[in-house]
Amino acid sequence: MIAVDRQEEFVLRTLEERDIRFVRLWFTDVLGALKSVAVAPAELEGAFADGIGFDGSAIEGFARVYEADMIARPDPSTFQLLPWRGEYPGVARMFCDILLPDGSPSYADPRWVLKRNLSRASELGFTFYAHPEIEFFLLRERPAPGEKPEPIDTDFLSVASLIPVMPRTSITKSGLCENPS
Repeated sequence: MIAVDRQEEFVLRTLEERDIRFVRLWFTDVLGALKSVAVAPAELEGAFADGIGFDGSAIEGFARVYEADMIARPDPSTFQLLPWRGEYPGVARMFCDILLPDGSPSYADPRWVLKRNLSRASELGFTFYAHPEIEFFLLRERPAPGEKPEPIDTDFLSVASLIPVMPRTSITKSGLCENPS
């Protein structure tokens, strides 16, 4: 708990020193769409302790209307100043854990799903790696409004096509299984 308190203190001190006026509390819905709630630094101490309440039924896949109350609790270890804002005073962000009103994790929270699966993989002796898949397209030129963008290359290149023979491997409870049928 001491490390968390230090993180919270660091966040609150940085907000004051850098004259940060808003902190964006980020989380994603079950489809991965980013959601955001902006809070003033004065609200952040309470958000660390109690979270920020919101209507979970308004978020895709979170809750039905009759169980809509949810809490977004910011994770101070994810604190970051937003460098692309460029204006002064600045803006920061933190990712949130989504909780039910009783304080237990929401099963619809993608961060909780990842944490739970990391724990399960570790218990089974596996090391679990996750990373974002970054996709981009190169265009010949910036399209005018309403025009269809024209990519530089229309051919699709798959990493799998670069590997002549890629053996299929499956992970089971008993171990690795080559060429499963």
